[in-house]
Amino acid sequence: MAWWIGLLIGLVLNIVAYLIMPKPKTSKAEAATDMDAPTAEAGRPIPVVFGTMIVKGLNVLWYGDKSTRTYEVKA
Repeated sequence: MAWWIGLLIGLVLNIVAYLIMPKPKTSKAEAATDMDAPTAEAGRPIPVVFGTMIVKGLNVLWYGDKSTRTYEVKA
């Protein structure tokens, strides 16, 4: 019977943590177009990153589609 109390406390703490966590900011569609164009140059050093950081001016061959699409779904 004591495990029910632990389960209930854990559930309540998870709900409280979800309610107080910071909400992510929504990005606008124009954010996809203001990225720097990728470059590919011979002899350019390749940065090695440990952790989370913003690296500008990467040496890449292909980046992908930078456009955004909006779909309307009837629900």
